[in-house]
Amino acid sequence: MSDFNYDLIVIGAGPGGYVAAIRAAQLGLKAAVVEKDTPGGVCLNWGCIPSKSLISQAQKFSYIGDLKKMGVQVDITGFNYANVHKKSRIAAAKLSKGVEYLLKKNEIELIRGTAEIEDSHTVVIDNDKYITAKNILIATGSRSKDIKGFEFDEIDILSSTGALNLEQLPVSILILGAGAIGVEFAYVLNSFGVEVHLVEMMDQILPLEDNETAEVVAKSFKRKKIKMYTSTIAERYEKDNDRYTVFLKRGENESNVTVDKILVAVGRTPNSENLGLEKLGIERERGFIKVGDYYQTGVPSIYAIGDVINSPLLAHIASKEGEIAVEYMAGHSTETKIDPMLIHGATYCEPQEASFGLTEKKSAERGIPYKKYVFPYRGAGKSVAVDESDGLVKIIYNSETKEILGAHIVGKDATELIHEILLAKKANLLPKDIAATIHAHPTLAEAVMEAARGVEGWAIHA
Repeated sequence: MSDFNYDLIVIGAGPGGYVAAIRAAQLGLKAAVVEKDTPGGVCLNWGCIPSKSLISQAQKFSYIGDLKKMGVQVDITGFNYANVHKKSRIAAAKLSKGVEYLLKKNEIELIRGTAEIEDSHTVVIDNDKYITAKNILIATGSRSKDIKGFEFDEIDILSSTGALNLEQLPVSILILGAGAIGVEFAYVLNSFGVEVHLVEMMDQILPLEDNETAEVVAKSFKRKKIKMYTSTIAERYEKDNDRYTVFLKRGENESNVTVDKILVAVGRTPNSENLGLEKLGIERERGFIKVGDYYQTGVPSIYAIGDVINSPLLAHIASKEGEIAVEYMAGHSTETKIDPMLIHGATYCEPQEASFGLTEKKSAERGIPYKKYVFPYRGAGKSVAVDESDGLVKIIYNSETKEILGAHIVGKDATELIHEILLAKKANLLPKDIAATIHAHPTLAEAVMEAARGVEGWAIHA
């Protein structure tokens, strides 16, 4: 009989923590999860889920223009954004309860409170309750990163959480940061009629993405009258009569924009403080906990996953990291750290953008002989039929071996379509394997097939 209360204590019930606990239970480990807030973490409560609810409703609202083209008269005078916000909170609450149900179903104890690690096998809850485990898994996630001079008050200077909690729309807003979070909020707010100014210090919106796919999003945003400022820095703001004048600088050129609210979306900060790591000698770098191949820290019985370590801050990555860690603990290990080439990102504005692997720039920097093939969405009949022809599928491949180096899709349902190419990459398949697979007609997935055929030199509809 074990001398510990549990085989595993997980600190944090976000998509990394609760998935890890459930996987541990499936493998026969007795697990507990400590959570100081609402089960589901930031992703479920104040990120992925409520934001996708807002995006879905924004998309439906934008269909009013299509209805008018059919001669339908639409009266929107009764529109109330508070109802949009309410629906997003209902979705988050429903799924949070779902997480609680899954933990209970798998006989995982959910302990409410704030955890600190006392020693290599002991966790103290709210400074007075001690529990022990053979292993401890840190899955405490992250929070919005602020900028000096633009500190959050969550009233007018907003983090993503503050933006998700808006019940009344501003007339205008300036968004600092045009990564996935900033771009998604730009799409939502613009769709509901807000004047949006999107500021990015790098030379393109979605700066981590392929330049061709980012350009498709930028062109769409321009048509929507979203004002974009790239290679631009927000230096400061001045407040006057409840409005904010933000001073911008692009090279030697200075300008300013006056708005009602400011949203800061420049990244995330790991929640690695106040866990007791220092006394255990667990190392951190820029706030991120250092881990090994199976996500173990310098203390063999303590592991860390998700946003609190230096890997892509994505919910699906946290979940997979949790699975890898507990499978190793349980002696069922089949794989180590996630291969960076198999990590895919997704941006859920319209048009959607999704990618994995290398861009052209990164391929060149690594000295890899590469080529690309780009197939436009308009070549797939369904995209024209449903009036969603803006987009492309881009495959980057080794020019000598045809190995897939990366894939980048922008357009309708891009976040769904990316997985076919990703699976091919994981299974060590080549573009010719996708090219030879029959795809239903008409589907947007035919664009993926045609891109693969293009690599092989025989795209039919190009």
